[in-house]
Amino acid sequence: MNIAIQGIKGSFHHIAASDFFGEKVSLNECMSFAEIPELITKNVVEGAIMAIENSVAGAILPNYQLIDTHNLSICGEIYLPMIHNLMALKGQTMSDIKEIWSHPIALQHCQTFLRKYPDIRIVEEKDTATVAKMIEEKNLKGVAAIASKKAAEIYNLEILEAEIQTDFINMTRYFVLKKQRQHYPDDYLNNKASIKFITKHELGNLVEILAVFKKHHLSLSKIQSLPITKEPWKYAFFIDLIFDDYLQYCQALLAVENMVNELKILGEYQKNNPFVENNNVDKMTKV
Repeated sequence: MNIAIQGIKGSFHHIAASDFFGEKVSLNECMSFAEIPELITKNVVEGAIMAIENSVAGAILPNYQLIDTHNLSICGEIYLPMIHNLMALKGQTMSDIKEIWSHPIALQHCQTFLRKYPDIRIVEEKDTATVAKMIEEKNLKGVAAIASKKAAEIYNLEILEAEIQTDFINMTRYFVLKKQRQHYPDDYLNNKASIKFITKHELGNLVEILAVFKKHHLSLSKIQSLPITKEPWKYAFFIDLIFDDYLQYCQALLAVENMVNELKILGEYQKNNPFVENNNVDKMTKV
């Protein structure tokens, strides 16, 4: 399958794509998230992997906007541990390193480690794996990258310090995206959904909606508000629901539809346990 990712081979998006689709997945590398929707809508790729939130840094709000604006469909999720490593050309040691390059978020995740080396210059770059590739291609001595173990393997670098992230439990959640939502005979097996709604300007409207979810035994695993474009101080709500009974979920949506100004199903899929490695249900045929 041809899948779009942000970053290049060796990036965490590459690892997430491999975990979900298998090591033989074909990658369309993008330097920004904004490039991805057009590739999907124009059928250049069959799907995409897009980070949506991190357990330390929080939600990636612009990506919610991209998914909504371009009417992309969420057909799966994957949780990936953010295990950061410091790497450089083979033969280099920490005493040789004058600069450390990486993505700003990766640098943020490794602040405790970086503070041990106040004399080393920190340089922000667009992608973790891209830095690793640059070090190999340009034979950059005195420069280290913070990136994944896979990046070190691909670009023939030596890991100087392993697992340098500050938080031991640091995970990123990724959405598996496709062009549009389709219905399948086994949809009833889905137990998680991402939806968007815009409340009415009535007192207690949001509380009433949440009460409906409770009545139908739906668990609210995430709620995120985003400003509505061109409507200052008005917000849309993006919600993740977990359920055991697909019929109860459908009945809840039917009830909520009459209570809001807008209701949109962004995707239905099988939930992924963030603390179980490689537990993705085989959904490749649905992308």
